[in-house]
Amino acid sequence: MPVTQRYGEGHRVLISGGAGFVPSHLADALLARGCEVVAIDNFITGSKDNVAHLADEPRFTLVEADVIDGLPPLPGRFDAILHMASPASPPDFAKVPLQILKANSVGTLALLDRALADAARFLMASTSEVYGDPQVHPQPETYWGNVNPNGLRSVYDESKRFSEAAAMAYHRFHGVDTAIVRIFNTYGPRMRPDDGRAIPNFITQALRGVPITVHGTGLQTRSITYVDDLVRGILLLLDSTEHEPVNIGTEHEMTMLELAETTVRLIGSDSRVELLERTSDDPERRRPDLARARTLLGYEPQVGPEEGLRRTIDFFRG
Repeated sequence: MPVTQRYGEGHRVLISGGAGFVPSHLADALLARGCEVVAIDNFITGSKDNVAHLADEPRFTLVEADVIDGLPPLPGRFDAILHMASPASPPDFAKVPLQILKANSVGTLALLDRALADAARFLMASTSEVYGDPQVHPQPETYWGNVNPNGLRSVYDESKRFSEAAAMAYHRFHGVDTAIVRIFNTYGPRMRPDDGRAIPNFITQALRGVPITVHGTGLQTRSITYVDDLVRGILLLLDSTEHEPVNIGTEHEMTMLELAETTVRLIGSDSRVELLERTSDDPERRRPDLARARTLLGYEPQVGPEEGLRRTIDFFRG
């Protein structure tokens, strides 16, 4: 069913982690609607380069701050708050585990308190990682997951599960207008070359002509979502009145070997695949059930993997 736009000209939106890969694209989309956007970021993984093109935009403000320390003074009322702050790539789980835990606990609570004070719509970025290494395929929102609570990935998986619980508690107890988006593997321009996730790794390796490193057998699958499709889905959820979790992603599932070989072909590289040891708790299969997104939001992914990969490769070449 179609969703009516709720946020546009005259509305103020706060985005935590606003200089990150996905949040910077969200800022662009909200500004295009006519919103005023305030982005806060501690730049642990975000980059000022991602929002440098907005430096002369009077409706955009970038504030250096860490949600772990609570919110800085931000005068005025916000109509919507998007909590997107958290390192999210596997190498980050070992490098900054405490920051991840705190961003998705202390940071979540601080932003929920501000949403309560402002009577704002609160949308939090959750993740397909809440499903862990799933025993149900594809994964519907009703699936509770198969997560190792003390493994290397648990700092991210479990803190996102806490964030979801906090959002629902504030909704049920305080009546906060909350929303939860479960984001599946997303890629596109503004990803960090050293991000550590598969697509930036494959692209940078293929461009350099070095071996493409694939963990395990390479037969594990992911469903990759181009950032424009994700942003459109997030804004549909923001505009809706839905409170329960909603998957946003694509159903085009491919193995890591297929992804690596497609990247090499599109670049025209001579790189060959090199298999490495499988990482801890790496999910075997990952694909969203999009029935709720289609029914509630009218969401449908539009950018196929080859088109999205070409756009992303062009960005990395630049």
